[in-house]
Amino acid sequence: MVTDLAISMVQAPLVWEDKAANLAYFAEQLRHIEGKTDLVVLPETFTTGFSMNAPQLADTMDGETVATLKAWARKYNIGIAGSFIATEEGKYFNRAFLITPETEHYYDKRHLFRMAGETDVYTAGTARPVFRFRDWNICLEVCYDLRFPVWSRNNNKVYDLLIYVANWPRVRRSVWKPLLQARAIENLAYVCGVNRVGTDGKGFDYAGESVVYSPKGELLAECEDGEATTRTVRLSKEKLERFREKFPAWMDEDEFQLIIHHS
Repeated sequence: MVTDLAISMVQAPLVWEDKAANLAYFAEQLRHIEGKTDLVVLPETFTTGFSMNAPQLADTMDGETVATLKAWARKYNIGIAGSFIATEEGKYFNRAFLITPETEHYYDKRHLFRMAGETDVYTAGTARPVFRFRDWNICLEVCYDLRFPVWSRNNNKVYDLLIYVANWPRVRRSVWKPLLQARAIENLAYVCGVNRVGTDGKGFDYAGESVVYSPKGELLAECEDGEATTRTVRLSKEKLERFREKFPAWMDEDEFQLIIHHS
């Protein structure tokens, strides 16, 4: 059965390194969109901001963050995506999630932002899974991953929707939307990018400009510059499949194998 998917971008001013304040903020935002959406997308490191203070801020997989997300997913019968600082076996991860009422899926950020010292604190992921949710195949990536198109390549139409959660600073805003639009066009898929707003504890300002693009590169929804807001848009699986049939560029894609060197 071909189904539409209502997706909501929650563009938020994260409170620096304050889990309780951020969890309370997003709980209130979810209350406002109850019954209006299928999938809610939160920014990268939604409980803390993009902090390198992982030893003090990281949460275990059986900790408050995951438990709260599971409770929200069940309460509102939705999927929730974003990322948080996770710890396992003495290592720290910028861990993206897609949590639904039935299941939980995780992806560890592959491309760590060395210019901010992320490579010194966090462990990079080694797999790029695709998740199934309500008849949609979803690929989930994190911020700096956006600059690496090979990692996002949609070989043989493996995903329908590509999501990037981010803390993308205003100083580099000029490339944010062009890269997202390019990922949509080249991969014949919907692309959603959700970025934060406000200023973090290191003084970096964030414009937000969260967006959803169609497989043709059309702008379907956008959050305003600097505004804390939520935008919901309905994605059509039927239109996606019809476009892929009419314009089957995926049939001419280059074949390659991605080799990951484990550290």
